Amino acid sequence: MTWAASCGSWLKRALRAPGHERNTALLVGKSALAATLAWWVAYDLLNAASPAFAPFSAVLIMNATIYRSVWQALRYTAAVTVGVAVQAAVGFVAGPDLFAFVLVAVIALCLGQWPALGEQRSQVATAAFFAFSTYVTATSTGERVSQLGQIIVLVLVGCGVGLAVNLCVAPPLRYRSAEHGLRALAAEVEALLDDMSDGLCTGDVDAERARQWRAAGESAQRAVGQARAGLSTAENSLPFNPRRLLPAHRGYLSFERYRQSVDALERAVYQLGSLTRSLGRWRETENTYTYAPALRAYADFAGSLRDIAHIVAALDSDTLAEQAEEMCRLASIAQEALDKVLSTAREDALPLSDASRPYGVLVVEAGRLMEEFQNTCDVLKDTADA
Repeated sequence: MTWAASCGSWLKRALRAPGHERNTALLVGKSALAATLAWWVAYDLLNAASPAFAPFSAVLIMNATIYRSVWQALRYTAAVTVGVAVQAAVGFVAGPDLFAFVLVAVIALCLGQWPALGEQRSQVATAAFFAFSTYVTATSTGERVSQLGQIIVLVLVGCGVGLAVNLCVAPPLRYRSAEHGLRALAAEVEALLDDMSDGLCTGDVDAERARQWRAAGESAQRAVGQARAGLSTAENSLPFNPRRLLPAHRGYLSFERYRQSVDALERAVYQLGSLTRSLGRWRETENTYTYAPALRAYADFAGSLRDIAHIVAALDSDTLAEQAEEMCRLASIAQEALDKVLSTAREDALPLSDASRPYGVLVVEAGRLMEEFQNTCDVLKDTADA
């Protein structure tokens, strides 16, 4: 019952709104359709001896974007062609015996290291082994040539059917992937800034909390990679995709604002990492905060940056203009909080030059963080107004 409830919940999410569940269901459905059509062509129309090559190829090249499907099809076809060619060259010279198979295996595995074939490199050896199996079961030279050529034909059929289905049936246009990746990254930054603001304000920054901050910084760094992957998916979904020409999608086909925002937040994540490492090392040797007013001012500054990150974490292209306006307002508040940090540092004569204490790092990184958050606000506002 639990399994059934989980499946039902998954299906409801797929039907209710766009997201991972719907994308997965769509990809599975399109793969099944492509495999069925490829099998029908190979088995019923071509009467092929090994029709499974066609549906296997159709499913293998089915990808989240048409651009990647095209590249997968080209690389897979090239890998299979090389594998079959290796078998043909060795088989017709050495014959269908064990020594010939050893030569085929060695040559195919070596050619399978060719970087140009990408993730399809292993298919060189796979195709060569299947070709050898087909070769040894054939009874004549003409039949062997026909069977080896048929493997390539079936691969072309499968790739062609897979590309056609991916192109004609709801071709994926993943421009939201860039937005979702940026939102996830901003959410990680928001959580870290929120905890830092609370800890610095209350003085609760023991070694365990400093360790948690470092762990949160590492999680944010991983989110940077995920955001860049989402940006890459969004950009790769445009080439060869006819849906990009529809008026409803034309306003979402530029990703420069997301790229610049991810760049700025990545630098902010690096600076936050520097802060957490410095605080962690310092708390190993110092048990009290000597300059509480300055740290409370810094907590207010971290809280103001958290508010900006909160807006980015809920970014929506449809309401970007209003959100960008709010972010710029919050950036002005954050600048005032930064000015308060700097003035408090001067008034309390913080030992900024003492490398054994974090105050110098805190003040320097505060300015850099403000610069990156301001840059994010400006980029989003400029592109929203364009």
